[in-house]
Amino acid sequence: MKHIPVLLDSVMGALGDVHGKKIIDATFGAGGYTRAFLNAGADVIAFDRDPNVVPDADIIAREYGERFRFVPRPFSCIAELDGVYDAIVFDLGVSSMQIDIPERGFSFRGDGPLDMRMSGDGVDARGLIENLSVDELARVLRDYGDVRGAKRMAQNIKDARPQTTYELKSLIQNPHDVAPVFQALRIAVNDELGELERALDAVPNLLVAGGRCICITFHSIEDRIVKKVFRSWTTAPGDPRMPTIGVASFAPIKTAVPTDAEINHNPRARSAHLRGVVKSY
Repeated sequence: MKHIPVLLDSVMGALGDVHGKKIIDATFGAGGYTRAFLNAGADVIAFDRDPNVVPDADIIAREYGERFRFVPRPFSCIAELDGVYDAIVFDLGVSSMQIDIPERGFSFRGDGPLDMRMSGDGVDARGLIENLSVDELARVLRDYGDVRGAKRMAQNIKDARPQTTYELKSLIQNPHDVAPVFQALRIAVNDELGELERALDAVPNLLVAGGRCICITFHSIEDRIVKKVFRSWTTAPGDPRMPTIGVASFAPIKTAVPTDAEINHNPRARSAHLRGVVKSY
């Protein structure tokens, strides 16, 4: 399936005029957002730990020269950047390109090795299953996938020791649990929630006054993290609903979800949710 940037119009609308601005595209993917920012006159630094995206980054680098810089590292590494930026954009979760390659092991729609590593480094899903105890695996399934009967499912997976995506899928009797199980393992393999929390911690110090942070989420677990962090930044000092944490003041940006037309054009957009904040000072 051709890659289509999700909620692109909403992202551009939330950012406003970006001509001459400096933007961090924290999740480069196929470069859809990056190219839109560059075409609108911004300078972009983009992050992605997936080595498969390097050819796309090289193409954009040749087209836009010094206005574009690519960093082949996880997006939590934005914390190591110097200076300040006008916007930071996160398009979270797994990318279309990763899903569409069976050999990557992200999808249950095609058979491939049970890998799921975004970077290609570290322990894959097979190793994760091997290394975790039944209780630890059950916690992964429950916390990262809201999987029902997580303990029983974990025991079945540990006993079977699946090596491929189809072998794992065959162990899941309830069709409604297939996607949550794959999601939970993928999140654990790539430490996706830890990456998100570390990256968001760096945002306040990286934005200029008036700078904006935009997050596109695709499932309730990552969305809860973004919502909680943004709420902590936008809650007034002394508000009993949320303790202040000593960061800069932020104001919320109106949330957005895909229109029916966008979902019809790009079915993978159906669960997307845009949240954003603007730094007041």
